[in-house]
Amino acid sequence: KHEGEISAEAGLCVVIPCSFTTSYYFTPQHIVWYKCEPSKQKCGDSDIIFHTNKNNNKTQSGFKGRVSLLEPDVSRGNCSIIINDLTESDSGLYQLRWKRSKLLYQSNKCLIKPTVMIPPLTEGQQSTLSCTAPGLCSGSDPEISWTWRGNLTAVSQRHSSTLTFNSSAEHHGTNVSCKVSFTNNITTEETVTLNVTYMRKCVITGDTTVEEGDALNLTCSVESFPPSHITWTVLGSNTNLHIGPDTHLQNNTGSATLVIPNVTAEHSGQYICTAQHLNTTVATYADVQSEVLTCVCISEGVPLPTITWPLLKIHTEYSVITTVSNHTVNSTVTLTVKDHSNTSVECVSSNQNGEVKANLIIQLKTSEQPGM
Repeated sequence: KHEGEISAEAGLCVVIPCSFTTSYYFTPQHIVWYKCEPSKQKCGDSDIIFHTNKNNNKTQSGFKGRVSLLEPDVSRGNCSIIINDLTESDSGLYQLRWKRSKLLYQSNKCLIKPTVMIPPLTEGQQSTLSCTAPGLCSGSDPEISWTWRGNLTAVSQRHSSTLTFNSSAEHHGTNVSCKVSFTNNITTEETVTLNVTYMRKCVITGDTTVEEGDALNLTCSVESFPPSHITWTVLGSNTNLHIGPDTHLQNNTGSATLVIPNVTAEHSGQYICTAQHLNTTVATYADVQSEVLTCVCISEGVPLPTITWPLLKIHTEYSVITTVSNHTVNSTVTLTVKDHSNTSVECVSSNQNGEVKANLIIQLKTSEQPGM
């Protein structure tokens, strides 16, 4: 009981459904399937594609070994057959004596793609990709191959193949293709993109030494997937820096730029960038310092001493302000320096009784520790 049209794809298999009923006194011995031209009302022996009688040698050579009963016990009334390794020439009319089914060849290329399974990928961990051929037919085993940037050996079984490797950040965003080749040069292919979870170190870029009145512009970035959430804080403050009257924060994917348009000495300090990536938190910092350094030297004596700054001769931009109160001299020097760590300042106090020298220890001004 089946008449109609069946569509199938190249390289796969097809089931032509069929069932029958007989009188109780009739027991079928053999089932014979034919494939012949539509013009024929009844197929002949030369059109046989399957015969349950193993001694029958009239089966068409192109169908030998490719056709089998879905249910071997014909007494159950199931006459369905399965045809493996389909080709274009398999299109046509199929008959079980008086019942006819039409098989249409759908494409000369298999449209059903393989199934590629990708587990969660994490850098440093071993991962296994799997590819399963479509249409798990019992016919010829397909050939499964991988195309990837890595030089790895795949492990293949009858209808599937696996690829094992150690995941790394270099694999993120790369494509992996699985190609399945059936008989008669029929192929199908599936391409997937790998997403690898990973995280690199935080990197801060920008000039950390700025002149008063200029803009501080620092960018913190971290290469990671998925993108990390980045925040800026200042040492001694638990408050995140955000958009305000004197602060602008541009938080993009994997980076955050901190801009302070009009820098003053009060903005000096340690700026901390914190990156949150899944369950991992990393931080890095930058010491921001003003180009203006102010040092004070105080000396008391009789007669009134004189204060000089001998090492100022190596600096081109500075100013000195001296004030006197009773027997005390207060001298304030203001320097313009690019790098405080390489700055040396010496104060010399002298009168007719002699002189005293002092090397000033320069302390960078932070929110917790004021400078000199």
